[in-house]
Amino acid sequence: MDIVARGLEQTYLSGGRPLVVLHAVDLTIPSEGFVAIVGPSGSGKTTLLGLLAGLDRPSAGTVTVGGQQLTSLTEDQRARFRADNVGFVFQTFHLIPTLTAYENVLVPLELAGKAGDGASARAHELLERVDLAGREHHYPAQLSGGEQQRVAIARAFANRPRILFADEPTGNLDAETGARVVDLLVSLNREARTTLVLVTHDPDLAARAHRVLRLAGGRIVEDRPGAARAPDVAPDPDGAGDVAPQGSGASGGAFELGLP
Repeated sequence: MDIVARGLEQTYLSGGRPLVVLHAVDLTIPSEGFVAIVGPSGSGKTTLLGLLAGLDRPSAGTVTVGGQQLTSLTEDQRARFRADNVGFVFQTFHLIPTLTAYENVLVPLELAGKAGDGASARAHELLERVDLAGREHHYPAQLSGGEQQRVAIARAFANRPRILFADEPTGNLDAETGARVVDLLVSLNREARTTLVLVTHDPDLAARAHRVLRLAGGRIVEDRPGAARAPDVAPDPDGAGDVAPQGSGASGGAFELGLP
């Protein structure tokens, strides 16, 4: 599922004065793209991720995902679109503390009306895939940070999303644990085929993307290839290809866990 942003701007009021966080960002990420967004704190990375995911509405410009213009949808319609197509991984895990690992993975399936034996099998399958077999009935407080993030990754894939957004997925982990999470993300990326967009300060994680975009002052100032090879994709019919500094599109690589 491709992502196209045109003229994307975000402005907030700060002390009664406008604060421009994003400046006329143009961006294209083809289906199965794996793009890392990097830059200093305050450069607009998380704001851009939220707009691309339809979590927020831009002050100006449009976001179109898989041919659906998110900026024309109501809040409820955007929520339904995310439930059907999008997975999220957050820096702080966002697990429900009163639910076990297994129950946390079940949550998006139950919200989508998929409760039952199939949902239960899916949750167990995902937890096994992220090496948490035998830990299904542990609560978040009984798991390490790395284990909690792996539960969060399993949960993100529960509904077989076509796009996954990750905001600093290794930000709260030590270097060794973070490296294991990176390996898991890259492995799932190869197996599945979901468009993956992540924000990171981790240069090793960013380098493993197909493309790396650097933001500064709310503008795209650099677009360069990562270490991974991007998949073959059909040309953009609108002619919006890779991102040029502060302007055009970004191509990337893949992500989606569609286990049998």
